[in-house]
Amino acid sequence: MNIKHLILQGEGERLDFKNKISSEVKIAKTLVAFANNKGGRLLVGIADDGTIRGVKNEEEERYTLNKAATLYCKPIVDIRFEEAFVDDKVVLIAEVSESDTKPHFALDEQKKWWVYIRIKDRSQLAGKVVVDVLKRSSLPDGVFISYSEKEKNMLEYIQTQEKVLLLDLCKHMKLSRRKTQKILVDLILAGLIKVSMSEKGEYYSAMPEAV
Repeated sequence: MNIKHLILQGEGERLDFKNKISSEVKIAKTLVAFANNKGGRLLVGIADDGTIRGVKNEEEERYTLNKAATLYCKPIVDIRFEEAFVDDKVVLIAEVSESDTKPHFALDEQKKWWVYIRIKDRSQLAGKVVVDVLKRSSLPDGVFISYSEKEKNMLEYIQTQEKVLLLDLCKHMKLSRRKTQKILVDLILAGLIKVSMSEKGEYYSAMPEAV
């Protein structure tokens, strides 16, 4: 594994840098976000700007990561560790695979459990729609999706908009939040709608092939 090549890519959806692991609570969010998404690697001993600092105590970093993965993540997140020597410094690589038992929750400072997903280089709190998508995508028997006039109506409306919030969909569909979410989740699982994040929260747009 070429660590310098990875560092040059910069932090992103599947890569995160940490100078050191200072908090089980904070790092649990990253572990959960990787597991709920497509997996990812955490490079410990690398500053945010990509400077190679190296780890001072590798066993302590492993212990903190494992503690976070077992006590602050639910279900437990599996981590595979590797070491790399770069410029006479040790970099600890913690790799998390995409989970088949989604969603994973992380415990916060108030002892509450939350779902996080990876958006670009950040681990962000997932909304109810994304949590439902994660739950249903992990069902062992697959997902059955109906395509009625309501699904068609919602898809056609979203196709005419650049981005749509859940509240907009509820108004357009004249349905409750719960019923609107259910239809939306079906369309996301069918690959017709994608979820994105903004400062206002989740928004939805049509996949290119659905337009």
